[in-house]
Amino acid sequence: MAKAEKAPEVETESTEAPAVPESISLNDLGLLLNIVDLASKRGAFQGAELSQVGAIFDKLNAFLTYVAEQQASVDEEENGEEAAEE
Repeated sequence: MAKAEKAPEVETESTEAPAVPESISLNDLGLLLNIVDLASKRGAFQGAELSQVGAIFDKLNAFLTYVAEQQASVDEEENGEEAAEE
C-alpha cells in the first residue's frame, strides 16, 4: 500500500485590517423610529413590552429632535454669515 502524503500546511496570514463596521446615520435612526412605530401599530409587541418599547422610542425621538434642532441652528448661522458677507 502506498502511503498517502500530506500536503504541507501553509499558514496564510491576512494582511487586511479588520473590517470596520458600517456606521449608523441619523437617517438610519429615523428609519428605526418608524419601524418601531409601525411594529407597535401592527401589534408586534406584547403589553408587558410596551413600556420598554415606548421608553426607547421616546429617547430616540428626543435625540433625533435635538439633532434636527441643532442642525437647523447651524444652518441658520451659516446662512446669516453668508448674507452678512454679501
